[in-house]
This record gives sequence, structure tokens and C-alpha cells, in this order.
Amino acid sequence: MNEEMIRINLYLSKAGICSRREADRLVEAGRVTVNGEPAINGMKVRTDADVVCVDGKRALLQEKTVVYAFYKPAGVMCTHADPHADQTIFDLIETPERVSYAGRMDKDSEGLLLLTNDGALSRSMMHGGGGHEKEYLVQVDHALTQDAVHKMEQGLYLKDLDRTTLPCRVTQVKGSSFHIVLTQGLNRQIRRMCAECGYQVKKLVRLRVMNITADGLKPGEIRKLTDAEVDTLKEILG
Repeated sequence: MNEEMIRINLYLSKAGICSRREADRLVEAGRVTVNGEPAINGMKVRTDADVVCVDGKRALLQEKTVVYAFYKPAGVMCTHADPHADQTIFDLIETPERVSYAGRMDKDSEGLLLLTNDGALSRSMMHGGGGHEKEYLVQVDHALTQDAVHKMEQGLYLKDLDRTTLPCRVTQVKGSSFHIVLTQGLNRQIRRMCAECGYQVKKLVRLRVMNITADGLKPGEIRKLTDAEVDTLKEILG
């Protein structure tokens, strides 16, 4: 790693300790030292030379976090290796880093899939209790009624999962198409919710995961997120 000077809160964030905001609080509380001396908010540290500790334990920089936005086509499976899969996402992408998907999509669904080399970040994105938004465009087999919209928004009991879905936002686009924003990630949740209301999903597209959208991506295309996008993603995840 080439030596560089970065602010103490960014160093702690890159070390996987906490967000930059929380790092500022740790410094203010006197829990961070640099080369044995109390850290000061705003100070810069040398990534290769300075010894940064939190509560006496050294904080080491992790491999640089990378996150990719990939538009998964319908019919492609989210798996690293499956002898029964006709095609997996890793047949379509090639990245310099070893990455894994953060949140599965079923074979018949398409749209935004995030991939990263940061295991902790991936686990945070996949954790259903975090209240992180995912937005979808759904097309069903016949026109959506206001009663169905109300039922989905209020939450539905899914008998086969023995779970009740959390309240969500549903916006009808036209006829049989609608947007839905979930903060939950139950197995095939949208398809199960639609079935509970008497609908069959014909097309399901993930448009957004928190601050990242599929805008500008065509099926099979991939792009690397900017440092600013990754920083914002980490802030949202806390």
C-alpha cells in the first residue's frame, strides 16, 4: 500500500471500525490514539507509518472496498457454483477483485444486484432488520386494485413462511404495473405477496438498493461505484 495522508475519521472508516461520523465521536471521547498520543478530530495520519489504536487495540486498514452495480438479466442465477445452473452471474462478469453478491435475486427476476469484496459490508446490506430500502417495478397478470394496494402496504400474513410482511410503499404506475419499496427481504417476498392478493407476477425488476440505482445499466452490464457512492452506502448502513 502506498503511503498517503488521510483524515483520522476516514482511516477508521477504511479500517472497518465504524462510520466517519462515529469515528469523530470516538476521537472526541479520547478513545483513539495515534503513535501513543490522543488523536484530534481533523488530523491526518500516514497510512503506512502511523500506529492508530482504538481503546488500545490497533486499527489496521483493510483491502480497499469495492462495490459494483450489475444489472442481472432474467434467467440468470445468483450462485458461485451450481452444476444445475444454465448460466450464473459469474459467467457474465469479470472483475479484478474477488467479489460476492450482497442480497440474492431469484432466477426469474432482473435488475440491480450489488457485488462487493467487503464481507462486512455485504452482511450489513443483506441484514433484513436494518430497514434498508429496495425498490422494484412489478408487472402482474391483471390490473391492480386499490384493495390490493392497501393490503400490501399494510402488511400481509404469508402462511407458508408464517411471517407477516412489514408495511411498505406501493405506487401504481398503470394498469397491471406498480412500484413497491420494501425494507424487508423475505424469500420471494413480492411474488408471495402478489399471490396472496390473487396476482401472478409476470415481470419483476429491482430498480434501487438504498442510494444506488440501475439507471443507465442494460441487462448484463456492470459498473464500479465511485468512492463517494460507497461512502454514502456505508453511512446509510451505519
